[in-house]
Amino acid sequence: MIIRTAFPYETTHEDVRIPMADGVELYARVWRPVTDEPVPALLEYLPYRLTDWTAPRDWQRHPWYAGHGYASVRVDVRGHGCSGGRPGDEYDARELADGVAVVEWLAAQPWCTGAVGMFGISWGGFNSLQIAALAPEALKAVVTVCSTDDRFDNDAHYMGGSVLAVDMHAWAAAMLACASRPPDPLFAGEGWRRQWLDRLESVEPLIHTWLSHQTRDDYWRHGSVCEDYTAIGAAVLAVGGWHDPYRDTVLRLVEHLPSGRVRGLIGPWSHQYPDRGLPPGPAIGFLQETLRWWDHWLRGTDNGVMDEPLLRAWISDSHPPATVYEELPGRWVGEKAWPSASVIPVPYVFQGAPVDVASPQHTGMDAGRFFPFGNDADLPPDQREEDAKSACFEFPVGGGEPVEILGRPSVTLRLRLDVPYGQVVARLCDVAPDGRSTLVTRGALNLSARQGRDRAVPWPVGSYEDVTFELNGIGHAFPPGHRIRLAVSSAYWPWIWPRAGSEAGWTLDPAGSALTLPVRAASAVDGGIVFEPPEQAPPLGVAFPATLDEPRPERVVVRDVARGTWRLEVDPRYGGTRVYPDGLEYGEDAEEVYEIQDADALSARTFSRWRIRLHRPELGWDARVETRSEIRCDEGGFLTSNEVVCREGDEVVFHRTWERRLPRAAG
Repeated sequence: MIIRTAFPYETTHEDVRIPMADGVELYARVWRPVTDEPVPALLEYLPYRLTDWTAPRDWQRHPWYAGHGYASVRVDVRGHGCSGGRPGDEYDARELADGVAVVEWLAAQPWCTGAVGMFGISWGGFNSLQIAALAPEALKAVVTVCSTDDRFDNDAHYMGGSVLAVDMHAWAAAMLACASRPPDPLFAGEGWRRQWLDRLESVEPLIHTWLSHQTRDDYWRHGSVCEDYTAIGAAVLAVGGWHDPYRDTVLRLVEHLPSGRVRGLIGPWSHQYPDRGLPPGPAIGFLQETLRWWDHWLRGTDNGVMDEPLLRAWISDSHPPATVYEELPGRWVGEKAWPSASVIPVPYVFQGAPVDVASPQHTGMDAGRFFPFGNDADLPPDQREEDAKSACFEFPVGGGEPVEILGRPSVTLRLRLDVPYGQVVARLCDVAPDGRSTLVTRGALNLSARQGRDRAVPWPVGSYEDVTFELNGIGHAFPPGHRIRLAVSSAYWPWIWPRAGSEAGWTLDPAGSALTLPVRAASAVDGGIVFEPPEQAPPLGVAFPATLDEPRPERVVVRDVARGTWRLEVDPRYGGTRVYPDGLEYGEDAEEVYEIQDADALSARTFSRWRIRLHRPELGWDARVETRSEIRCDEGGFLTSNEVVCREGDEVVFHRTWERRLPRAAG
């Protein structure tokens, strides 16, 4: 990593409040170049608290952009951090309207040329696309990283029409904790406590809403830009990583947006900005790459950025299974169009007699983290144990050339069910000659969603039907001597929440089943794609105090042999304890538990606990937030339990619990 200290411009920064039409003010931090000339503005718009949670990351990039002649602005969403108002749902109409107002406010400032760009990762990437679809005139370009165009079928709530237990729960629990944090009195002033208590009165666990919409309805269509790609008028640089669950959005955006104003980039990365150097690498000079984008679209500079291939993607070489890789072997390739004429769908037809598949309910314990962040236990380990609980179909790689794939594989399965409901999970693995099995990609389908994600259709009991679904996109090379393995299971906990009766599994008839791979022609020309090395602005200087306590393991699987119970204990490692240069002591501890019994889908249970402390000794300020979240189920629905306790010093200033039963209509 190159730490850049000299820039074309000296910079300055200030905190400001941006007024909304209803009188609420949003808290913003503005970095600007020292110049008398107006400059374009860049906006990153998040609920994640610019004064503490994202501050280290913000200081890596916003001052860097300012040093290159842009006003770079970080704004907290309404109801979060030091912004006014009350928190709402993800990407609700109020948040997006506020975002449009911020874009217009920036464009109207005397230090701005009137041209605005938006960028962000995850939430900030989502709302960049969503606000672009509202088409404020000043918004000329977007860089969206690890984001989605489809809030139902490619987000953290549902997967293939099934409830995504691992992140539906974990993300709802995290957002409950995050929304309950107080404004910081150093920045919010004397009214921080009144603002905090008012905010807490409106806090509602988002799990109540998310589990109330189990099919693709108007709730999920809102904010899903795939509903109308033509609404996006800004130029879009879409960026993802093969180890991020949102990567398919990049493929859809380069397919559906006009080629004259979109480019796609997919690396080997996890859910991180590509310059941060977190596993898996290699990292790239992402800030320099985005600067080219901004210069072209916000300044009109003819710098060749639109001469790049429509899609630049990393194709990984075969590698042994591991839960972390500092760097993956492979190479960059380019495609001038997507879908590409150099990528051909090749069917691999199953062989053999019909097979009954009733996977143990704990199948999926080796799935890895849904959102890998670059931690040591994030990625899936050797898949042989998971493969043993699945029906496997293998295809040897012969000849002298690898089978290289780029895009989304798909499977067609001929299934018979003796119950009305079930799910199917397909994993594509690279099996080495010594038997080690590396997960390449996967996909899932709730069988009641086989006719569309907007409806739930029970299976005709005792009948065969053909179902087809896609796996997540990937770039991978299977070398000669290896085997391509498709492993198919009827359970995948804790990713997929099972449904009562699904323990029975289903029968798969190979005669009507096949795997289709997007095989990239060996003759495809790539043309030497290179990136500059990563660089950033000087770090903020946050200290991470050492402790005497041994850190908890990131992921531990516990088996209770007598009860037949499997328990996954997770430390998500969001940040721990740190001390900021302005004196803030911020402590954070989170834990997640996922539990199930081998033969009982209704035993599924998730649990999370968060503990947060914000302490400013010089102000005598000590605020604490504790939350507890749990989901259980019965045959008819989900049982959710949530609790929030907030303290100022030793005084409990807020305590609320919620108990809800939400009918299971589909997911």
